[in-house]
Amino acid sequence: MKGNIYLVATPIGNLEDITFRAIKTLKEVDIIAAEDTRHTLQLLNHFEISKPLISYHRHNEETKTEDLINIVLEGKNIAIVTDAGTPGISDPGEEIVKEAIKNQINIIPIPGACALINSLIVSGISTKEFSFFGFLPLNKKNRKQVLEKIKEEQKTVILYEAPHKLQNTLQDILEKIGDVNACLVRELTKLHEEKLYGTISQLIQICKEPKGEFVIILDLNELKSKVKEQHNEMTLEEQYLFYEKQGLDKKDIIKQIAKDRKVAKNEIYQIFLNK
Repeated sequence: MKGNIYLVATPIGNLEDITFRAIKTLKEVDIIAAEDTRHTLQLLNHFEISKPLISYHRHNEETKTEDLINIVLEGKNIAIVTDAGTPGISDPGEEIVKEAIKNQINIIPIPGACALINSLIVSGISTKEFSFFGFLPLNKKNRKQVLEKIKEEQKTVILYEAPHKLQNTLQDILEKIGDVNACLVRELTKLHEEKLYGTISQLIQICKEPKGEFVIILDLNELKSKVKEQHNEMTLEEQYLFYEKQGLDKKDIIKQIAKDRKVAKNEIYQIFLNK
């Protein structure tokens, strides 16, 4: 009989944020696969839990996933934990879930702390629709492409960033996206938790010597209305070219123009029939 894989969320700072269910699960599983065994051992010792630990992180995820799957297929129950927060969210966990599904292994989430959600709800920025991009790529070309994609989102966008890279990231956002309103959340749930509000240029001045892990929430919702204003001033041909440059095909362009102008798709279609 196959075992189960438990994705156990752990505190992102304050140990009191762990759930009763998470503690119970960690006590009952056969093995705990941890991003950093030394870090997890401190957590286990605090709650008087003693279990075998296996190192499972980004650099050994490909090789260790198969080993862990085989252990579960033998009937053992495994808990996956990261240093802080929910496994699979910018942390190890995604690959083993994919393999577990292939092997028809039951995957059980044990909910808990998640930095991006808790930062969003204190940001004062729209929570109706948002995109999460995690950490921006280090490669300059890939980074530029992601920033261009972010600019097109026209909704709330959430990023993660390390303190020593924060200034560069804010500068890139200012140059590629603009001086939008934003919120920086630092050291969430910890002793020095801090929320900073302002435009990107203001936050660059405020955070000259950043410390702690950061969540960046960008308010790109206003870009929607600005784009609409631009579209109202465009001719149909200019609007068509605008969407064509974004990579949309003819069908989607016509659909979007009709939506922007609040007219029937057929009306726009007839105009561009021979285009």
